[in-house]
Amino acid sequence: MLSLALPTLWGAVAITYKLACPLAQQGGLGARILTSAVFFAVGTGLVLHVRRALLRELRIVRQVAGAAQSVLLRPLPQRVDGLRVAAAQLSADRGAVVGGDLYEVIATEYGVRVVMGDVRGHGIAAIGTVAAVLGSFREAAHDEAELGSVLRKLERALARHLGERAPAEALDAGSQVVEEFVTVLLLEIGGDGELRALNCGHPAPYLLSGGRADVLTVGEPLPPLGPFPLPAELSAAHCGQLLPGEALLLHTDGVEDARDAHGRFFPLPAVLAEAVRTQPVSPQAVLGAVFSRLLRHAGGSPTDDVAVLVLRNDRHQLPRRQQEPPVVHQVT
Repeated sequence: MLSLALPTLWGAVAITYKLACPLAQQGGLGARILTSAVFFAVGTGLVLHVRRALLRELRIVRQVAGAAQSVLLRPLPQRVDGLRVAAAQLSADRGAVVGGDLYEVIATEYGVRVVMGDVRGHGIAAIGTVAAVLGSFREAAHDEAELGSVLRKLERALARHLGERAPAEALDAGSQVVEEFVTVLLLEIGGDGELRALNCGHPAPYLLSGGRADVLTVGEPLPPLGPFPLPAELSAAHCGQLLPGEALLLHTDGVEDARDAHGRFFPLPAVLAEAVRTQPVSPQAVLGAVFSRLLRHAGGSPTDDVAVLVLRNDRHQLPRRQQEPPVVHQVT
């Protein structure tokens, strides 16, 4: 009611002037100019009032959307069980906070478990799938002792989600749903820094150690979740140990696939090599270097969703056992 009071008042003033003011009844040039000025002022006031109301509603909608998206892809704590964590993502859809990339870091009794994933497509349309996969991971990470069982839960959650969406998205011609898949990297970091991983078609992480950035070998890749069933036996690959002071960088393919105006891909290995020259490695500094260089490379607007997660082992010492270095291969 209050929002209608001012426009009603302005309208009443305009009508009163037209019907009751003697000048409004005259046909002279001066009277017509004055009448036009009155109605112009009233119209301008109404436009400004509507504009303020729309901006107010837009702010409220953005606040609600931001809160909902923050719950979906919640901000990660700076430390998780002795690991320093930094993460950020950028949606390809303008104005969206969350897109088709997902990540989570959870401390469990089995170790710190990490997921990094990428939904086919990008932007707001992929949010439903992101919610299904993340929700399943947050439960399974605590409930399942084996990393393979966690991945199996993600597969089932995705299948249920796609099955529920199928009737609404069936094509008129063949009643077939457009194929959707999710690439997933599951990582487990034990209390002694032992690394175990399962990779479903996702880009391999980088090991940041000794001023170098090398691709970490995480075993034979599995197919992405969705198009093909997982093998009957799922065994997590042992990837060595993450020693104190060393860091891992996980990312989605939107990083390395970003192109500049000349069609050149983003040189992630070179950017990381430059970022880790300063020791010790700072996850926030590495994250900032990657995103700042990426935005300059892509002209400020990447065409695909981008997510980067950096974890550094800040534990002062490892239990007394033989320390195996992570398995890496050099980037040329």
